[in-house]
Amino acid sequence: MEKPIIFAVDDEPSVLAAVGRDLRKRYGADYRILRAESGVAALEELREIRLRGEVLALLIVDQRMPQMTGIELLKETLSLFPEAKRVLLTAYADTEAAIRAINEVRLDHYLMKPWHPPEELLFPVLDDLLDDWRANFRPVFEGVRVIGDRWAAEGHLIRDFLARNLIPYRWLDIEGDAEAGELLSLAGLAGAPLPVVLLADGSTLSRPSVAELAARLGLHVDAAAESYDLVIVGAGPAGLAAAVYGASEGLRTLLIEREAPGGQAGTSSAIENYLGFPAGLSGGDLARRAVAQARRFGVEILAPMEAVSLATENGYHRVGLSNGASVTTQALVVTTGVQYRMLDVPGADRLAGAGLYYGAAITEALGVKGEDVFVVGAGNSAGQAALHLARYASRVTMLVRGKSLGESMSQYLIDRLERTENVVIRTRASITELHGDTRLEEISVVDADSGAVTREPARAVFVFIGAAPRTEWLGKALRTDAHGFALTGVDLEAEGGALPGGWPLARKPFWLETNVPGIFVAGDLRHRSIKRIASAVGEGAMAVQFVHQHLSGAALPLAPART
Repeated sequence: MEKPIIFAVDDEPSVLAAVGRDLRKRYGADYRILRAESGVAALEELREIRLRGEVLALLIVDQRMPQMTGIELLKETLSLFPEAKRVLLTAYADTEAAIRAINEVRLDHYLMKPWHPPEELLFPVLDDLLDDWRANFRPVFEGVRVIGDRWAAEGHLIRDFLARNLIPYRWLDIEGDAEAGELLSLAGLAGAPLPVVLLADGSTLSRPSVAELAARLGLHVDAAAESYDLVIVGAGPAGLAAAVYGASEGLRTLLIEREAPGGQAGTSSAIENYLGFPAGLSGGDLARRAVAQARRFGVEILAPMEAVSLATENGYHRVGLSNGASVTTQALVVTTGVQYRMLDVPGADRLAGAGLYYGAAITEALGVKGEDVFVVGAGNSAGQAALHLARYASRVTMLVRGKSLGESMSQYLIDRLERTENVVIRTRASITELHGDTRLEEISVVDADSGAVTREPARAVFVFIGAAPRTEWLGKALRTDAHGFALTGVDLEAEGGALPGGWPLARKPFWLETNVPGIFVAGDLRHRSIKRIASAVGEGAMAVQFVHQHLSGAALPLAPART
């Protein structure tokens, strides 16, 4: 954090210069020394300091100033910096006013001019006050602050973006946090559309788009070149692994991610069966480690940036980006994975982000403290989310469409859920409708065995009901199975072992290669992939070996045609 501030105010330039000189000499190593020549100027700067979230340790203010006296200034700063120490500089005739100010403005001390020598008359007083301030000081949050409505979808979108991109932020609810209104007033944004984002430099954004916020936060959203040896679309575990291995082996590598590094795995509150981490780790931790490793090897990461189109010509693949730019490569690895399926019931579209969440258990967990919440789903992601939410919520009810969790969830998670007292598992149950105008209030739940429908209070519902592949941006370039998952390698071969139609090379497609030479698929997007993080990481690393063979022109011998 930046040094705490000592702020001196006096309308006499010579006195102010002397105060500043003495303060810098004694305290300059540990504090920032700021000055102002009037109460009005000081108040304006102090408001900006408060808006930036900086720390004020001590105010030294002259009493006799035009426009605004020292006591009036100290009174105005009470709400801005209630914990700061306050010292009034007075003449002998002002001592009575200074004594009254002890109670009025919580004055800590008053000093009579002149205070020379400062070693005897100034520093001992200030040393004592600063020691007392430090003893009770709690560092303030430094970083992005977001002010919004807890139940507004726009606020959820911003919070989720910041959390998944590992950007520290502080959330201030406009309804329940008095500081939220104060900061909006200081910024001149009272009544502005929410959410409002306060950046560390004191600048503000009202209802920003994710792309606008990313640009202001300095995230990398413009490619440095037009052509790369290897382009990877999707920064989940498979994409991050491909990036690390590609860049470490000398390929100029670009990684494109439309939301945040980590992919769907990055939203997981706990990954406990990943090799080498016996105590487990969160998806965010895994993503952070992998991103640091990729950047160490020189991977260029564009995030958030969406790939929106693909065109292939003369062995080169052109990926169109959502900002209108494009990049080309001879080797493309697609690791866009899957996305949670949407809940298809009345009220779901209206309440998405306002009580209904897809994933996002980490982002929203603190917001449901002491509440009753529901988790819809029966896979490992649902189980991990339920356990995480149970640390905060009063009760977590899992709604499972099937007869048991054993059909789709790892046994270690089932055992933990059964041991967690505030987790309730309801099988053969599903949601039929969500109720609420501007935020979720109730849900209708049907029991598949009896057909009975009950309407139950619900503060939040977290949905993990399977996933659909992310292939919309590819158009019809790649062959897929009936469910939209990309076909690769031997799965492309027609009956009898024939090469896929339109395949232009003498060699067969490599195991992770699609029907377009030089385009590879790894991870959950691939047909018949194993939906495990370790498998995705392995496929991402393996894809790079096929990339090398493709770029070198290496070919596998063709097998004899079957008769």
